[in-house]
Amino acid sequence: MKTKRVAIAVLTTALIGGSTLAFAQGAPKKPLGKLTCEEFLAMDDTFKPKMVYWAAAYGKGGKPEAAMLDVEGTEKVIPVIIEKCKSAPKDSFYSTTKSAMKAPAK
Repeated sequence: MKTKRVAIAVLTTALIGGSTLAFAQGAPKKPLGKLTCEEFLAMDDTFKPKMVYWAAAYGKGGKPEAAMLDVEGTEKVIPVIIEKCKSAPKDSFYSTTKSAMKAPAK
């Protein structure tokens, strides 16, 4: 069980570290917490899940909220986040993700 937690923590760190680097290379120079839904939707589809993982795992101050990330649960809400962002493109991507993660699964 402890090995599984360590593996998940390493995976989360790698995803977030890699996503931050990739985001910094071709995106506007602004904190990820200030990203709008419109900017999120403009990203490549292969990169969107990494952004959702980041928003799900981190708090507003850029500090991790949890040592583990529910990848399966996060994968299920990605389409919901995309739809919410399409309906309100000027909203905060971070806030939209956090509210989608808290909403009960349908």
